[in-house]
Amino acid sequence: MRRSSSEPGNVVDLLRTVAESEPDVEAYVEFAAPLERRSTSFGALDRAADAVAALFARAGVSKGEIVALGLPSSVDYAVCYHAALRLGAITSGINPRLGRRERSHILARLAPRVTVTDTAGPEIAGPEMAGSEMAGPEMAGPEMAGPDTAGSVTLRREEVVAAIADAESYGGARAPRLPTIDPSDPVAVVWTGGSTGVPKGALFDHRRLHAVAAGSDVLSRPGDRRLSPLPFAHVGYMTRAWDEISKRIATVITPTPWSAGDAIRIMEQESVTVGQGVPTQWALVLAHPDLPVADMSSLRVAGTGASRVPPELVRAMRDRLGCPVVVRYTSTETSLGTGTALTDPDDVVATTVGRPVPGVELEIVAEDGTRVSEGQVGRVRMRSAAQMLGYVGRGAVIDSAPTAAVIDTDGWVTTGDLGSLGADGNLRLLGRATEMIIRGGYNIYPSEVEAVVGEHPSVSQVAVVGAPDPVLGEVIVAFVVRRPGSPAPTLESLRSLVRDSLADYKAPDRIEITQQLPTTAMGKVDSRALAELAKTAATDRESEMTVPGRNR
Repeated sequence: MRRSSSEPGNVVDLLRTVAESEPDVEAYVEFAAPLERRSTSFGALDRAADAVAALFARAGVSKGEIVALGLPSSVDYAVCYHAALRLGAITSGINPRLGRRERSHILARLAPRVTVTDTAGPEIAGPEMAGSEMAGPEMAGPEMAGPDTAGSVTLRREEVVAAIADAESYGGARAPRLPTIDPSDPVAVVWTGGSTGVPKGALFDHRRLHAVAAGSDVLSRPGDRRLSPLPFAHVGYMTRAWDEISKRIATVITPTPWSAGDAIRIMEQESVTVGQGVPTQWALVLAHPDLPVADMSSLRVAGTGASRVPPELVRAMRDRLGCPVVVRYTSTETSLGTGTALTDPDDVVATTVGRPVPGVELEIVAEDGTRVSEGQVGRVRMRSAAQMLGYVGRGAVIDSAPTAAVIDTDGWVTTGDLGSLGADGNLRLLGRATEMIIRGGYNIYPSEVEAVVGEHPSVSQVAVVGAPDPVLGEVIVAFVVRRPGSPAPTLESLRSLVRDSLADYKAPDRIEITQQLPTTAMGKVDSRALAELAKTAATDRESEMTVPGRNR
């Protein structure tokens, strides 16, 4: 990917350029409380980054060192990120919703020179927090903790805030002596969600952030005001700095804990042009009594992803938000992926994740790496200039063995997802390879069963997993959230519905009615947790269980 000779070669110079030319354009807006609005411009962001860079430098941060951020999504997080960038340091966000073992693993792996923690504690995280409308029973995170590291320094958030305030009082801070920044210098470690074990850290440099900006497609237009409901530790923020700065996009941060009422109020008040959220969040927004009287006319597009999007949700979003709906699919390792188009019909948005965005190559391969034919199921592979350099080892150097397991010698990243390509070029996902159910020798993909069960009038949400069985190997368990005001769906009604559309062996063997589905730190349904529940649910719900192998 080429840059024009006049274009900055790194994020630091890019921010400097925008701060000089358009210093008063808003860069971030956040709400610490319903009535407490805080914003910062690109000019103020640049000055604050100088002040915090001086603070970090005094703490021993230099080029190539690690700065770990245990902060919620906020202006302060953004300032710390840009402060580390201009020192040539590498930033790692640590989502406070991660468990103690996961956080300890990350800190031990990176041995950060500086760790910034939040005064209020790491229970401030993403949209599925304790106390939020989407919270599960164990959403609140414990104290940010990790092993002691020789030479490491812990800074509290108030020290960062004080450094920024002091700089503003004296007309700006003098930045420390800054190193030369090369486009190939690493800038960020982004951690996988940990749904398949301990987290792995994906490393990105300035060039990759530039490539992300080139492939951002319909979710980024110059001057956008973009809603940001996910943790900043996520790849959806950490690799988007070039995109946001170059297009002068204002990032509008939803309060923590997330609520549908706050999201509606902020989209209206801040004239948000790009709404974003996982399907569960959008369902809560549509059900909220404030939406019918809210002015959503500023929205030009609503984006979603991370899990299955029911067709009725797509239709309702289009109708009630008054804008197109698009679905995006990517992974931490690839950073960019696929997306539906503004003009795609509802069924395409609901049943596919679209086509590759600009700059991304896509193919479906068998286990031996050979391409499969159109319509056949295989592993999803992608390749682009935006994908990670590799997984980090100790000290943020590339760990060659796990990296080689996912990136081949030709640069293709093999994801853990199964999918197929239709004649229309759209990618249809069928689930993680590790989540495929093998029942009596037949392969069953959870997403195809979920899509049919989700059509039941009494079903609000559904997730399908496999459970061990001594006769069939595995049986199909459907975890169902009942639609409010509807009777609980019966197992036979779900089986009949599935058998009308799919092979009879794909009908659920068990049904488990639950008030909500557990989610990972990134807002996806936690299939591992459900699989563990499915192992023991049979003894708890005998009346809802059928005899395996006798239900065809």
